[in-house]
Amino acid sequence: MSRTRTTRRWRGVVSISLVAMTIGVVANRPDVLLVSLLGVVYAAYPRLTSPPEPSLAIERALSDEDPDHGDPVEVTVTVTNTGDRPLPDLRLVDGVPEMLTVTDGMARHGASLRAGGSTTFSYTVEAKRGTYPFDPATVVSRDLSGEHEVETTVAASTEIDCTQGIEGVTARSQTLARSGQVVSDTGGSGVEFHRTREYQRGDPLNRIDWNRYARTGDLSTTEFRTEQAASVVCLVDARPAAYRARPDHPHAVALCTSAAEQIVGAFAADRNQVGVAAFYDDLVWHPVGMGPTHRASIQRLLTTHEAFSSKEPDETPDTTELLADLRHRLTERTQVVLLSPLCDDDIVETARRLEEYGHAVTVVTPDVTGDETVGQRLASVQRAARIRTLRGAGIPTSEWRSDEPLEAALATQGARAHSRGVPA
Repeated sequence: MSRTRTTRRWRGVVSISLVAMTIGVVANRPDVLLVSLLGVVYAAYPRLTSPPEPSLAIERALSDEDPDHGDPVEVTVTVTNTGDRPLPDLRLVDGVPEMLTVTDGMARHGASLRAGGSTTFSYTVEAKRGTYPFDPATVVSRDLSGEHEVETTVAASTEIDCTQGIEGVTARSQTLARSGQVVSDTGGSGVEFHRTREYQRGDPLNRIDWNRYARTGDLSTTEFRTEQAASVVCLVDARPAAYRARPDHPHAVALCTSAAEQIVGAFAADRNQVGVAAFYDDLVWHPVGMGPTHRASIQRLLTTHEAFSSKEPDETPDTTELLADLRHRLTERTQVVLLSPLCDDDIVETARRLEEYGHAVTVVTPDVTGDETVGQRLASVQRAARIRTLRGAGIPTSEWRSDEPLEAALATQGARAHSRGVPA
């Protein structure tokens, strides 16, 4: 969409020319009259020109499309005049993602382009965890007189993906009757010893305990814990209370979205069914499923939906109503990975109720609290109390600082659960 407007940069010339013309006539000064006529010509020229009609194409090249957190990424932008008219005054501001910081160079550029001509400029941003699509570039084009200008946008599909896959992501023991990589509590053929039972006709010979038979003469069958698939929904807390951030760090919703992308990828790689939901102004929902097409659909939702952006909802939703809607959509054996900064008690109650309703819940909570003010310290204490409440209810809770990899936080929680004999 384009907007055309006039700059009125020649408005003062008209007034000065009329005054000079009056002085030239009254004072019988031909030289002054000639200058005034010249000013009238300059003032009339813009009215004889038409606004520019920019036709542009933009390309972005990234020095690293899959950087690590904190890495510099050089962005090279090439703008081409694809029209048949020159653009004498072109000014462009690139659509840098709001959460990224330009550390070197400038994301704006000015040039004059002939028909078919191109111009290139570069700048550097610092990568942060998450996926960051670029917005369309904003372009302002003026005609030769500068009287008319046209503002438009030019888009190019570009994104920085700083969501490296994580290892060691495990679901809790609530599984589906389908093969996967989550160790279940049911017996069968698998990788971990479960129990022995009395031999039944038809049992495979390779699972008969022949050592016991040699000792006692009794036939028994060995069972192992089976590996089954899990059905997992990543629930992102995107309510107004979650839009909190430490200075110079992404806000919690951006961190939770980044974690959701990584966790979805990890579960999908292990052949689990996975879906995504968010508490925003309403419930955002993507049903569980599996396969490359399904994962690509989740990625589009996480990239394009406003619930996973920097736009805070206008009103605070009723968490109880969102929970009821979510429960209606969850199947009986679907477990939930809740991603939230735990900034209020409502989201803690949501996790506890989901657990009580039979959905195994795991919480990943980015730490966006500080200790510089009394208010920040109080928020930190309250968050710690909420974490203790969740763990006291048997809900595994991983604390995650934005300056550490998510994998490290999950590994810490896994070690804690193992030391206490609690299944992850």
